[in-house]
Amino acid sequence: MSAALPHVIMTGEHMDFWQDRRVFVTGATGLVGSWLVRDLVDAGATVSILVRDWDPQSELIRSGTIQSTSVVSGALEDLATLERAIAEHEPDAVFHLGAQTIVGTALRSPLATFEANVRGTWNLLEACRRHPGIVNRIVVASSDKAYGESEVLPYTEAMPPLGRHPYDVSKSCADLIAQTYYRTYGTPVVVTRCGNIYGGGDLNFSRIVPGTIRSLIRGERPIVRSNGLFTRDYVYVRDVVDAYLRVAQQADMPGVTGEAFNFGPAMPMTVLELVNRISGLLGRTDLLPVVLDQASSEIPDQYLDSSKALRVLGWTPRHGLDAGLRETIAWYRDFIRAR
Repeated sequence: MSAALPHVIMTGEHMDFWQDRRVFVTGATGLVGSWLVRDLVDAGATVSILVRDWDPQSELIRSGTIQSTSVVSGALEDLATLERAIAEHEPDAVFHLGAQTIVGTALRSPLATFEANVRGTWNLLEACRRHPGIVNRIVVASSDKAYGESEVLPYTEAMPPLGRHPYDVSKSCADLIAQTYYRTYGTPVVVTRCGNIYGGGDLNFSRIVPGTIRSLIRGERPIVRSNGLFTRDYVYVRDVVDAYLRVAQQADMPGVTGEAFNFGPAMPMTVLELVNRISGLLGRTDLLPVVLDQASSEIPDQYLDSSKALRVLGWTPRHGLDAGLRETIAWYRDFIRAR
């Protein structure tokens, strides 16, 4: 039995926009993709998705939502697969969430990360470029990592992508490629740059939020790979889905197409502060974290200025940190109990 995911609350206007609209989603079995696809399906959209590996633990599969989609089997690295998907499924909207998203994996396997994140992005955009009469809005998920390390914070959209380490560089490149397709070919792309996304359905337990919650539920001390002092934004997945939907709905408006938008809560905190917050919500402040101080090739401090998203899109997070963490903790309790 799948743990229940609360849905993004859509207004009637939002529901009307997606009703019967054809949508293609890469990365649909991931954390954000699972939530996004469910909300699109609930809104009446006709959704096709790209799936490389069948993971029965993915929330998209466990919840049964995948049964309401058309599945295109293949990888981002295969241009022919992507072009077939666009030509045959004729999506008006494309959400490009697919990527290799783990920093540690990128360090171990930089070439595979570049293939998925860089080649995968230009393949998708090229497939869309070849069918301009079909695709009218494309959301490319970049990251705050694309900015690279900066002495000036918070990041604003006026700052250039300057990643230095493998994962960061892969997102910088994808970001620049998306802007190239807009500036050169008029491909209707919008780039999103989010802080660290958390929420139920994230099964990458090397990440701090799911890893900490699982450890504490099991009565174990949580593991912190870094020195615990890295500063980050943490944005709840439901707020990210709301952001992506808003971007796509307004993608044909002046000041939106071809632009990049930051999405974060404007409340940066250290890793240890976050772990302590989770420990308090779970009532396990007795389980002190184990600080390994082993993280390498990671940016110490990152957080975003999201004022442009508020000004242009009307977006601001609807969930405070405690509210988002409570919903996330409830999801993992159900998930662990069901296993």
